[in-house]
Amino acid sequence: MLRLGFPVLGVTDLDRAVAFWTAALLLTASEEWASPTWRNLVDGDGARTLALMHSGSPAESHPRVHLDLFVDTTAEQDAEVERLLGLGATRPDWDGYPADPDFVVLADPDDNLFCVVDLSRAPSGG
Repeated sequence: MLRLGFPVLGVTDLDRAVAFWTAALLLTASEEWASPTWRNLVDGDGARTLALMHSGSPAESHPRVHLDLFVDTTAEQDAEVERLLGLGATRPDWDGYPADPDFVVLADPDDNLFCVVDLSRAPSGG
């Protein structure tokens, strides 16, 4: 039976990406399947949550697939955006914001775009 696994991000600097994403999402780098080109990141229960794979290609400026990270309030969104910027994320020049967006677009240290979404303001109401 086919089932969904976990997201995999292509990165140019695996060690830097492990440091960023483990701190950003409070995950741990697992030694399971670890190699110079692959790392699994796991949650506190040991479940694989995100994988990082070395890639020689650059990040896309408008990726078709990206990560959405959820928070419950605008204050939490503001705090998490600042925390992520402190960990090495950047604010790309994003041209796709709607009026009064419920999300903030950031880029990880490898320029992979992701969003921090305030569920209290999301169109679906969370």
